[in-house]
Amino acid sequence: METLGGTTARPSLTVAELVDMLRSAIVGGDLVPNQRLVEADLAAEYGASRGNIRAALAELTVEGLVERVQNRGARVRAVSVEEAVEITEVRAALEALCARKAAERITDDEAVELQELAGRMKDAVERGDRDSYSECNQILHARVIDISAQQTAAATIHRLRGQAVRFQFRLARQPGRPAVSLPQHLAIIDAVCAHNPDAAADAMRVHLESVADVIRSTHT
Repeated sequence: METLGGTTARPSLTVAELVDMLRSAIVGGDLVPNQRLVEADLAAEYGASRGNIRAALAELTVEGLVERVQNRGARVRAVSVEEAVEITEVRAALEALCARKAAERITDDEAVELQELAGRMKDAVERGDRDSYSECNQILHARVIDISAQQTAAATIHRLRGQAVRFQFRLARQPGRPAVSLPQHLAIIDAVCAHNPDAAADAMRVHLESVADVIRSTHT
């Protein structure tokens, strides 16, 4: 590793690492809607090259988290309530398909994994640990999509989720919200593990449509 002035130089972050870090900053609210994203400033803050920053911003633009404004550079894209609701409703249709396919394909080992996750979710709600519950929530949706093996749907869901995730991030941390969504998540797990495609699709659709309803009602 090269040294500068007798000190060890830190290796520049990769584009993938920068994408993950910037995405987390946007989702977590450290970078707010309409905030300008100046390449030089970000390069200095993250200790990265401007080329890698530019490439990371381009990737996040594809995901819908960042937008380019003519003659003004990049900024965090602001998603309206109406758009967030529409995105979540589209996700409901796609993830219902994934839940249906997951119920058809799930193995015994994968069923055990989902049941263990259900136990963790129950425990998190009992302890009032919203962060742990939110993490389990993300894992559940990701695993159902993985088990479904629907690659086209998975890629589309990933792009859509990135655009509206800021709303859902706040929603998951509302007091009392985990207790409301827990039965919905357990219904998804039970139906998928029981190899019941119709029930799994219905449970996923009901869950995400309820998320859309809450986004609509709490942001109007």
